[in-house]
Amino acid sequence: MEQSSEMVTGGRLSAEQYARNFADLTPPLTRHEAFVESDRCYFCYDAPCQNACPTKIDIPLFIRQIAADNAIGAAETILSANIMGGMCARVCPVETLCEEACVREHAEHKPVHIGLLQRHATDAIMKTGQQPFRRGPETGRRVAVVGAGPAGLACAHRLAQLGHAVTLLDAKPKLGGLNEYGIATYKAVDDFAQREVDFILSIGRIEARAGVALGRDFDLASLRAEYDAVFLGLGLAGFNALEGMDEAAHVVDAVGFIEQLRQASDKSTVAVGRRVVVIGGGMTAVDAAVQSKKLGAEEVTIVYRRGPEHMKASLFEQELAQRSGVTIRHWASPAGFEQAGGRVSAALFAQRSPSDAAGGTVLAANGGSALRIEADMVLLAIGQSFIEAPLGQGTLALSGGRIVIDDDRRTSLPGVWAGGDCVAGGQDLTVSAVEDGKQAALSIDRLLQAAQQSVAGHEE
Repeated sequence: MEQSSEMVTGGRLSAEQYARNFADLTPPLTRHEAFVESDRCYFCYDAPCQNACPTKIDIPLFIRQIAADNAIGAAETILSANIMGGMCARVCPVETLCEEACVREHAEHKPVHIGLLQRHATDAIMKTGQQPFRRGPETGRRVAVVGAGPAGLACAHRLAQLGHAVTLLDAKPKLGGLNEYGIATYKAVDDFAQREVDFILSIGRIEARAGVALGRDFDLASLRAEYDAVFLGLGLAGFNALEGMDEAAHVVDAVGFIEQLRQASDKSTVAVGRRVVVIGGGMTAVDAAVQSKKLGAEEVTIVYRRGPEHMKASLFEQELAQRSGVTIRHWASPAGFEQAGGRVSAALFAQRSPSDAAGGTVLAANGGSALRIEADMVLLAIGQSFIEAPLGQGTLALSGGRIVIDDDRRTSLPGVWAGGDCVAGGQDLTVSAVEDGKQAALSIDRLLQAAQQSVAGHEE
């Protein structure tokens, strides 16, 4: 983003303010704090917190291990179920998953801080520089994993554990997917995303190739011919646009804004408006809005077309935005932009009726009930889309613009699996993507083992 006007510029704050604003959102627990917090766990039988975790981490066991001063053992328990437990401890909406299910939450409205305890354990093992898992005996089978986000990395690691050789392919110059490019900087400081990638790859026999894209540098047919199996963890490369956004400068995609900030070695070089409007109601909207404030924006407003209970951003994230000085306006749909001198000057919205649960009734597109918010920068966070063109025409079954998979993460094309944000019916969460990758790897392994046994049987 160019620093092309006075209203949209970088360098709004001092170096000390940037450092303070983009420091760790939630500092890690000390050893003593971890002991105290772990002592609050009831170690429930058939624990509801474990059932609420998409990767089914044995939460009571790892908390008991922390209580016994065995943080490394706790980390191994976590990582055996979720190899990206370190990042998930930082970005998972635990307040709507494991911690919401916690018995103490229901009894006292004070759940055990499972996310912080998980981070305590995974940080401990990563500090050792040791890979707790070993490769299985070599099977001689080769698997291509396309996309090095959470789903692809989890699939590649589990396949390596099972003894298969993996080639990991990604279009971006860095591996990590949204963990590297798409989350708020203050949630994963000190280059944690890349350190976790290095940790995952340290198991060995995963050949990583960055900067190569499906549909440009290789195609699905060639992968199927060259490899014994293929996993697609393609993510969502497109973003939803609004009419008129290309007609005025500084109306931009929020994901691109976050990516630029994530990759900036000097936050002062990232341009931000004085008055910023963010359109959307998910985690991306909150991340973009809060970071705009942290970059020095004076006024930041999130505008969402429905009510707070409908926002994909959790209540914790909504409150974080408000504590950061962000105003949230509800029941208003985007209706256009005003501009001055080729730059956006205001965002226009049509008021909606709160009595309409779907948010579909427009009270006024203009006139007295219309909403006009002055802005010199507008960030669009109205959803991302899957780009199917690289797959090849008619290659895979799609539903709602995403890849159809079964319970084993198999697609409609033999020998091809998929997972993460690119699949139909997904939750668009890091932890869910990790589970997709893990389950796909187990399914691939079962098929490859069955094929090998069948060949051995024929030879006999």
